[in-house]
Amino acid sequence: MRQEQSERLAASIVEFCRFLRMSGLAAEPSQTITALEAVKAINVTDRQTFAFALQAALCSTNEELELFPKLFQEFWGESQPRPRSASGEYKGHSKGKPPEREDGSTVFLDQPAYAAAGQDGKSKAVYGASAQQRLKKVDFTEVPYDDLASLEELSLRLLRRMSLRRSRRLTISTLADRVDLRRSIRRSIMHGGEPIILAYKGRKPRRNKLVILLDISGSMNFYSLFLVRFAYALQSRFQRMHTFLFSTNVVEISDLLRTCNLPEALQRLSQRPAGWSSGTRIGESLQQFNQLYGRKLLSRDTIFLILSDGWDTGEPDLLAAQLRAVRRRVQKVLWLNPLLGLKEYQPITRGMAAALPYVDVFASAHNLESLLALEKYL
Repeated sequence: MRQEQSERLAASIVEFCRFLRMSGLAAEPSQTITALEAVKAINVTDRQTFAFALQAALCSTNEELELFPKLFQEFWGESQPRPRSASGEYKGHSKGKPPEREDGSTVFLDQPAYAAAGQDGKSKAVYGASAQQRLKKVDFTEVPYDDLASLEELSLRLLRRMSLRRSRRLTISTLADRVDLRRSIRRSIMHGGEPIILAYKGRKPRRNKLVILLDISGSMNFYSLFLVRFAYALQSRFQRMHTFLFSTNVVEISDLLRTCNLPEALQRLSQRPAGWSSGTRIGESLQQFNQLYGRKLLSRDTIFLILSDGWDTGEPDLLAAQLRAVRRRVQKVLWLNPLLGLKEYQPITRGMAAALPYVDVFASAHNLESLLALEKYL
């Protein structure tokens, strides 16, 4: 490969790594350097070999391996590499010119697909910074039909990125509260019996448990499927997470979110009787949850999350009593209400007003940006 082409390829790989970071993968600088070194050892005109080399260098988790093929396709396009002669020049093209596809555009080694799309204006729109910001802020009920697929893909990427960042975050432990005498004596042997380095012991830290109750009643129709995707993204990062749907009764869907990819989970979910688009009895649903699952799932390390607009056709006193029982047993109660995104909204309905005294965090869930803001509460 000539020097000019090699430099263009290196620049494209660096840009690809930046694109991966925007899409939720780590793609750290050290991995970028590994990718640049890896392509020097392969035939870069072989698209499959090129993809495998980048995947091996840039992916370190199962989630990243699953996302990579689609992101590679989106960035590098559908092109196939052209064969080269023994001298390294591309066959069938003038010297010094990059190879072209049959439609006249350059092959994937010379220009990322999304960059070409921005130049000719004819290809599909791709996530730029401005497009991402627009989709993050638009209310789920106002998303144009043409943007639905883009929003769903962006949502899954960013929510996975949020949960990945959460799982990698490290903090200084302050749980070591007393000296471990036996280990300290053992360590002192290498220093002639002087206890220079003390060993400490304390309780082993335990990750929080997350319990989600998602309202799927008629008034939540426009939000429910987006919020199910939100639960799916979180499920991949919380080892102890349980998700329930409710309208007039409670149905657990944790098994679907754990074992399936998202399209399959949604398909199987549509076949499970759960009371979609029916009435809302939040108090009775909470009562059923407390009776069936409360003893097992509620504890001082539990974060209890309700996703609902608060429109309740049941008795507000029952809702207040059941939520009070939950609050006594858990670490924190969060209530995400899509209507809170409306400027004129006030939580004055009987159900919402009865619940608020037992809610620690009352926040919106009307768009992607509001869902991403949940990270600080987790």
